[in-house]
Amino acid sequence: MDKTMLKLTIQKVSQALQEEMFSATDLCKACLRRAKLIEPLNPFVTVTEAKALEQAKDADLRYKEAGSSKSSLDGVTVAVKDNFCTAGVATTCGSRMLQDYVPPYNATVVERLEDAGAVLLGKTNLDEFAMGSGTVDSVHGPTYNVWGSPPPHSQGGGVSSHRIAGGSSGGSAVAVATGACFAALGSDTGGSTRNPAAYCGVVGLKPTYGRVSRHGLIPLVNSMDVPGILARTVEDAVQVFNVISGHDPKDSTTVTDSFPPVMLGESVNLFGLTVGIPQEYHCPGLSPEVLQAWSDTADLLEEAGATVRQVSLPHTPLSIVCYSVLNQCEVASNMARYDGLQYGYRADSHASTEQLYADTRSQALGLVVRSRILTGNYFLLNRNYVKYFEQAMRVRRLISQDFKAVWESEGGVDLLLTPTTLTTAPTVEQFTSLDNREQCATQDYCTQPTNMAGCPAVSIPVRLSQDHLPISLQLIAPNFCEQLMLSVAHWIQTAVDFPQLPLLSDNNSS
Repeated sequence: MDKTMLKLTIQKVSQALQEEMFSATDLCKACLRRAKLIEPLNPFVTVTEAKALEQAKDADLRYKEAGSSKSSLDGVTVAVKDNFCTAGVATTCGSRMLQDYVPPYNATVVERLEDAGAVLLGKTNLDEFAMGSGTVDSVHGPTYNVWGSPPPHSQGGGVSSHRIAGGSSGGSAVAVATGACFAALGSDTGGSTRNPAAYCGVVGLKPTYGRVSRHGLIPLVNSMDVPGILARTVEDAVQVFNVISGHDPKDSTTVTDSFPPVMLGESVNLFGLTVGIPQEYHCPGLSPEVLQAWSDTADLLEEAGATVRQVSLPHTPLSIVCYSVLNQCEVASNMARYDGLQYGYRADSHASTEQLYADTRSQALGLVVRSRILTGNYFLLNRNYVKYFEQAMRVRRLISQDFKAVWESEGGVDLLLTPTTLTTAPTVEQFTSLDNREQCATQDYCTQPTNMAGCPAVSIPVRLSQDHLPISLQLIAPNFCEQLMLSVAHWIQTAVDFPQLPLLSDNNSS
């Protein structure tokens, strides 16, 4: 019975709850059992069992009163990345610095989910302060991919042979992929929602910057951070997007324009659609299998009536270097608040205030975080400011202008189709053999430019590799064109018919 419920889409769950085929409490308990089963994969930092059961009970009461359910998410279990504030529930950012921090308020996106009746199953693991592409640098330990790893209840295989979940929203991706929840929130600064979605074979949506509130998202890079959505289908991602998007007076970067809800029709007419293939994404390190999937999907679109043509985003190769500078400058600024005085970890140091700062930060922050702070402060020194920070800002503008030039080119381009990642998920051993910066430069090559430009993007799984690992592609759209992008993503999802996820397939007994 558990698997039957957990395989459903959000819309079908909502319908089943309305028809009393099962209750929200039954569903919540099934998800809690699944969360327990997948503990060895380590997707959850906190499982909020008592809170979830109470919320599910409230949803059941609403469904018993005909017509009083709040939304299609009412009674549906979701998870939240552990860098979104949750009132009364610890929010650690995967760091010793915030290991015991319990926020007094909800992030806006969490508040909107709860107002819609969603059931919070728990908080998911991430790289420390979302600085990484593997979910291996967390005070809670690494998260492992369900694909290419031994079954979570088995004792076989060393962890070095497990595949990474991607990052930094790896916990959310694994929770969704294994059926522990129907959707999860991630954050996306350079690909942190789309990257783990690609590796775990789920859908990863990064909305337009300013379309979804950042209030209550503990910042990494304020000018690029976007709340993201992970779900098993495009339809499910749309259900969540329609709930959490919209202007928020608590976040001045959210746009005040109102947009109609995204609607997915039964069919999509691709005639008249122009899809661009950026030549710069055909780059060193792109695996033959990913290249073939990219080519085959472009052919599918063309056969269905779309025009597919090559385009150029000439400054793409500079994006990662530019991002590295800007990321570390904003990290240095954002992390200055963690000094051991107001909240978070505090070292037992009495020599001086300066020594307290130094001891607190060296004891409570990991090597990756400390190195980014130091490098960012170096870039921001008076003698370096123009050379590094201002130059990186100029390059960022050029990258943004590349996208604008493509959208406004003669004949026009409606969407871009690219790989999400250059390869399938590497093993933990392969991933950790390189340092964090090298890995981010490799893992984020295809995803990061959209954060520079603010464009929406979505990752869709399209096939399995010869090693039975997910291969995903990415659609990119002009700002605020989520309707078109997600409609075409839905068409691709239907056309490729991606295999059922491992723990939800009929051939799996879990």
